[in-house]
Amino acid sequence: MFRKLSAEFLGTFWLVFGGCGSAVLAAAFPAVGIGLLGVSFAFGLTVLTMAYAVGGISGGHFNPAVSVGLTVAGKFPASNLIGYIIAQVLGAIVAAAVLYIIASGKADFQLGGFAANGYGEHSPGGYSLTAALVMEVMMTFFFLFIILGATHGRVPSGFAPIAIGLALTLIHLVSIPVTNTSVNPARSTGQALFVGDWALAQLWLFWLAPIVGAAIAGIVWKIVGEDDLAFVPDSLRAESV
Repeated sequence: MFRKLSAEFLGTFWLVFGGCGSAVLAAAFPAVGIGLLGVSFAFGLTVLTMAYAVGGISGGHFNPAVSVGLTVAGKFPASNLIGYIIAQVLGAIVAAAVLYIIASGKADFQLGGFAANGYGEHSPGGYSLTAALVMEVMMTFFFLFIILGATHGRVPSGFAPIAIGLALTLIHLVSIPVTNTSVNPARSTGQALFVGDWALAQLWLFWLAPIVGAAIAGIVWKIVGEDDLAFVPDSLRAESV
Protein backbone atom coordinates (compact mmCIF):
# COMPACT_ATOMS: atom_id res chain seq x y z
CA MET A 1 0.00 0.00 0.00
CA PHE A 2 2.90 2.37 0.71
CA ARG A 3 4.00 2.12 -2.92
CA LYS A 4 0.51 2.98 -4.15
CA LEU A 5 0.14 5.96 -1.85
CA SER A 6 3.61 7.20 -2.78
CA ALA A 7 2.69 6.94 -6.47
CA GLU A 8 -0.49 8.95 -5.87
CA PHE A 9 1.47 11.57 -3.94
CA LEU A 10 4.04 11.95 -6.71
CA GLY A 11 1.46 11.90 -9.49
CA THR A 12 -0.66 14.60 -7.85
CA PHE A 13 2.46 16.64 -7.08
CA TRP A 14 3.42 16.56 -10.75
CA LEU A 15 -0.09 17.47 -11.88
CA VAL A 16 -0.28 20.51 -9.60
CA PHE A 17 3.29 21.65 -10.07
CA GLY A 18 3.24 21.23 -13.85
CA GLY A 19 -0.28 22.47 -14.47
CA CYS A 20 -0.50 25.32 -11.98
CA GLY A 21 3.18 26.08 -12.49
CA SER A 22 2.59 26.72 -16.17
CA ALA A 23 -0.03 29.31 -15.23
CA VAL A 24 1.82 30.94 -12.33
CA LEU A 25 5.34 31.04 -13.75
CA ALA A 26 4.51 31.64 -17.41
CA ALA A 27 2.17 34.46 -16.39
CA ALA A 28 5.24 36.31 -15.12
CA PHE A 29 6.56 36.37 -18.69
CA PRO A 30 3.70 37.37 -21.02
CA ALA A 31 6.11 37.42 -23.94
CA VAL A 32 6.35 33.64 -23.74
CA GLY A 33 2.78 33.51 -24.99
CA ILE A 34 1.77 30.20 -23.36
CA GLY A 35 -1.81 31.39 -22.82
CA LEU A 36 -4.95 29.29 -22.42
CA LEU A 37 -3.80 26.65 -24.88
CA GLY A 38 -0.42 26.19 -23.21
CA VAL A 39 -1.85 25.86 -19.70
CA SER A 40 -4.47 23.40 -20.92
CA PHE A 41 -1.86 21.20 -22.54
CA ALA A 42 0.35 21.44 -19.45
CA PHE A 43 -2.38 19.91 -17.30
CA GLY A 44 -3.10 17.23 -19.88
CA LEU A 45 0.58 16.35 -20.21
CA THR A 46 1.06 15.99 -16.47
CA VAL A 47 -1.64 13.32 -16.31
CA LEU A 48 -0.48 11.59 -19.48
CA THR A 49 3.15 11.36 -18.38
CA MET A 50 2.49 10.28 -14.81
CA ALA A 51 -0.17 7.77 -15.87
CA TYR A 52 2.55 6.04 -17.87
CA ALA A 53 5.11 6.48 -15.10
CA VAL A 54 3.17 5.22 -12.08
CA GLY A 55 -0.26 4.21 -13.36
CA GLY A 56 0.81 0.59 -13.16
CA ILE A 57 1.50 1.01 -9.44
CA SER A 58 -1.52 2.91 -8.12
CA GLY A 59 -3.92 3.13 -11.06
CA GLY A 60 -2.96 6.77 -11.64
CA HIS A 61 -5.88 8.61 -10.03
CA PHE A 62 -4.10 11.80 -8.85
CA ASN A 63 -7.50 13.23 -7.96
CA PRO A 64 -9.94 12.56 -5.07
CA ALA A 65 -12.89 12.86 -7.44
CA VAL A 66 -11.43 10.17 -9.69
CA SER A 67 -10.97 7.86 -6.71
CA VAL A 68 -14.56 8.47 -5.58
CA GLY A 69 -15.95 7.91 -9.08
CA LEU A 70 -14.03 4.67 -9.52
CA THR A 71 -15.26 3.51 -6.12
CA VAL A 72 -18.87 4.22 -7.06
CA ALA A 73 -18.36 2.38 -10.34
CA GLY A 74 -17.06 -0.64 -8.44
CA LYS A 75 -13.56 -0.33 -9.94
CA PHE A 76 -11.72 0.65 -6.76
CA PRO A 77 -11.98 -0.74 -3.22
CA ALA A 78 -13.66 1.63 -0.78
CA SER A 79 -11.21 0.54 1.91
CA ASN A 80 -8.40 2.33 0.03
CA LEU A 81 -10.32 5.53 -0.66
CA ILE A 82 -9.36 7.63 2.38
CA GLY A 83 -5.68 6.76 2.05
CA TYR A 84 -5.66 7.74 -1.62
CA ILE A 85 -7.39 11.05 -0.93
CA ILE A 86 -4.95 11.94 1.85
CA ALA A 87 -1.95 11.13 -0.37
CA GLN A 88 -3.40 13.18 -3.23
CA VAL A 89 -4.15 16.23 -1.08
CA LEU A 90 -0.70 16.09 0.51
CA GLY A 91 0.92 15.86 -2.94
CA ALA A 92 -1.03 18.92 -4.08
CA ILE A 93 -0.13 20.94 -0.98
CA VAL A 94 3.57 20.15 -1.26
CA ALA A 95 3.52 21.00 -4.97
CA ALA A 96 1.85 24.35 -4.23
CA ALA A 97 4.47 25.02 -1.53
CA VAL A 98 7.36 24.30 -3.89
CA LEU A 99 5.72 26.42 -6.58
CA TYR A 100 5.30 29.26 -4.08
CA ILE A 101 8.98 29.10 -3.08
CA ILE A 102 10.06 29.28 -6.72
CA ALA A 103 7.56 31.96 -7.77
CA SER A 104 8.32 34.18 -4.76
CA GLY A 105 11.99 34.18 -5.74
CA LYS A 106 11.20 36.75 -8.42
CA ALA A 107 12.05 40.29 -7.31
CA ASP A 108 8.64 41.82 -8.05
CA PHE A 109 6.60 38.75 -7.04
CA GLN A 110 2.92 39.25 -6.32
CA LEU A 111 0.79 36.27 -5.23
CA GLY A 112 -2.33 37.27 -7.13
CA GLY A 113 -4.70 34.40 -7.81
CA PHE A 114 -1.88 31.81 -7.74
CA ALA A 115 -3.88 29.64 -10.17
CA ALA A 116 -6.61 29.14 -7.56
CA ASN A 117 -10.17 28.28 -8.56
CA GLY A 118 -13.06 30.67 -8.08
CA TYR A 119 -16.47 31.89 -9.10
CA GLY A 120 -18.21 35.26 -9.21
CA GLU A 121 -15.66 38.06 -9.05
CA HIS A 122 -12.90 35.45 -8.75
CA SER A 123 -13.89 33.61 -11.91
CA PRO A 124 -11.51 34.48 -14.76
CA GLY A 125 -14.52 35.42 -16.90
CA GLY A 126 -16.78 36.65 -14.09
CA TYR A 127 -19.09 33.61 -14.18
CA SER A 128 -21.65 33.02 -11.42
CA LEU A 129 -21.75 30.36 -8.72
CA THR A 130 -24.41 28.45 -10.67
CA ALA A 131 -22.37 28.51 -13.86
CA ALA A 132 -19.29 27.31 -11.98
CA LEU A 133 -21.23 24.52 -10.27
CA VAL A 134 -22.74 23.23 -13.51
CA MET A 135 -19.41 23.43 -15.33
CA GLU A 136 -17.45 21.57 -12.66
CA VAL A 137 -20.06 18.82 -12.28
CA MET A 138 -20.35 18.32 -16.03
CA MET A 139 -16.61 18.41 -16.78
CA THR A 140 -15.81 15.96 -13.98
CA PHE A 141 -18.62 13.67 -15.11
CA PHE A 142 -17.17 13.41 -18.60
CA PHE A 143 -13.61 13.14 -17.30
CA LEU A 144 -14.57 10.12 -15.20
CA PHE A 145 -16.68 8.61 -17.96
CA ILE A 146 -13.72 8.86 -20.35
CA ILE A 147 -11.40 7.32 -17.76
CA LEU A 148 -13.77 4.39 -17.23
CA GLY A 149 -14.16 3.85 -20.95
CA ALA A 150 -10.50 4.27 -21.86
CA THR A 151 -9.36 1.80 -19.19
CA HIS A 152 -11.97 -0.84 -19.94
CA GLY A 153 -10.88 -4.25 -21.11
CA ARG A 154 -12.54 -3.82 -24.49
CA VAL A 155 -10.13 -1.00 -25.38
CA PRO A 156 -6.60 -1.81 -26.65
CA SER A 157 -4.22 -1.61 -23.69
CA GLY A 158 -1.56 1.06 -23.42
CA PHE A 159 -3.51 3.94 -24.96
CA ALA A 160 -5.62 5.03 -21.98
CA PRO A 161 -3.21 7.72 -20.72
CA ILE A 162 -3.34 9.44 -24.11
CA ALA A 163 -7.14 9.63 -24.12
CA ILE A 164 -7.24 10.73 -20.48
CA GLY A 165 -4.55 13.38 -20.95
CA LEU A 166 -6.27 14.80 -24.03
CA ALA A 167 -9.60 14.79 -22.20
CA LEU A 168 -8.12 16.87 -19.40
CA THR A 169 -6.62 19.24 -21.97
CA LEU A 170 -10.03 19.72 -23.59
CA ILE A 171 -11.66 20.22 -20.20
CA HIS A 172 -9.25 23.04 -19.42
CA LEU A 173 -9.73 24.66 -22.81
CA VAL A 174 -13.47 24.86 -22.14
CA SER A 175 -13.62 25.64 -18.44
CA ILE A 176 -10.63 27.83 -17.55
CA PRO A 177 -12.65 30.99 -18.33
CA VAL A 178 -15.39 29.86 -15.94
CA THR A 179 -13.61 28.47 -12.85
CA ASN A 180 -9.93 28.35 -13.79
CA THR A 181 -10.70 24.61 -13.99
CA SER A 182 -10.64 22.37 -10.99
CA VAL A 183 -12.29 18.95 -11.61
CA ASN A 184 -9.83 17.96 -8.87
CA PRO A 185 -10.37 18.86 -5.19
CA ALA A 186 -6.71 18.21 -4.31
CA ARG A 187 -5.49 20.64 -6.99
CA SER A 188 -7.89 23.29 -5.69
CA THR A 189 -6.92 22.76 -2.05
CA GLY A 190 -3.19 23.19 -2.55
CA GLN A 191 -3.53 26.56 -4.27
CA ALA A 192 -6.31 27.81 -1.97
CA LEU A 193 -4.20 27.27 1.14
CA PHE A 194 -1.63 29.77 -0.14
CA VAL A 195 -4.11 32.32 -1.45
CA GLY A 196 -6.30 32.07 1.66
CA ASP A 197 -9.22 34.49 2.08
CA TRP A 198 -11.65 34.15 -0.84
CA ALA A 199 -10.02 30.98 -2.23
CA LEU A 200 -10.61 29.10 1.03
CA ALA A 201 -14.13 30.53 1.31
CA GLN A 202 -14.98 29.19 -2.16
CA LEU A 203 -13.11 25.89 -1.86
CA TRP A 204 -16.26 23.99 -0.84
CA LEU A 205 -17.54 24.20 -4.41
CA PHE A 206 -14.40 22.62 -5.80
CA TRP A 207 -14.80 19.65 -3.51
CA LEU A 208 -18.57 19.25 -3.86
CA ALA A 209 -18.98 19.68 -7.62
CA PRO A 210 -16.17 17.36 -8.80
CA ILE A 211 -17.16 14.61 -6.37
CA VAL A 212 -20.82 14.83 -7.39
CA GLY A 213 -19.90 14.76 -11.08
CA ALA A 214 -17.58 11.81 -10.59
CA ALA A 215 -20.12 9.86 -8.54
CA ILE A 216 -22.79 10.39 -11.20
CA ALA A 217 -20.35 9.16 -13.84
CA GLY A 218 -19.70 6.03 -11.80
CA ILE A 219 -23.43 5.33 -11.57
CA VAL A 220 -24.04 6.00 -15.27
CA TRP A 221 -21.10 3.80 -16.26
CA LYS A 222 -22.56 0.88 -14.31
CA ILE A 223 -25.73 1.30 -16.36
CA VAL A 224 -24.38 1.84 -19.88
CA GLY A 225 -20.82 0.58 -19.89
CA GLU A 226 -20.63 -2.67 -17.98
CA ASP A 227 -22.18 -5.17 -20.41
CA ASP A 228 -19.20 -6.20 -22.51
CA LEU A 229 -21.29 -8.33 -24.85
CA ALA A 230 -23.43 -5.35 -25.81
CA PHE A 231 -20.38 -3.98 -27.62
CA VAL A 232 -19.21 -7.21 -29.24
CA PRO A 233 -20.38 -8.34 -32.71
CA ASP A 234 -22.38 -11.58 -32.76
CA SER A 235 -19.59 -13.33 -34.68
CA LEU A 236 -17.21 -12.72 -31.80
CA ARG A 237 -19.50 -13.41 -28.85
CA ALA A 238 -18.40 -17.02 -28.44
CA GLU A 239 -14.75 -16.01 -28.22
CA SER A 240 -15.57 -13.30 -25.67
CA VAL A 241 -17.32 -15.57 -23.20
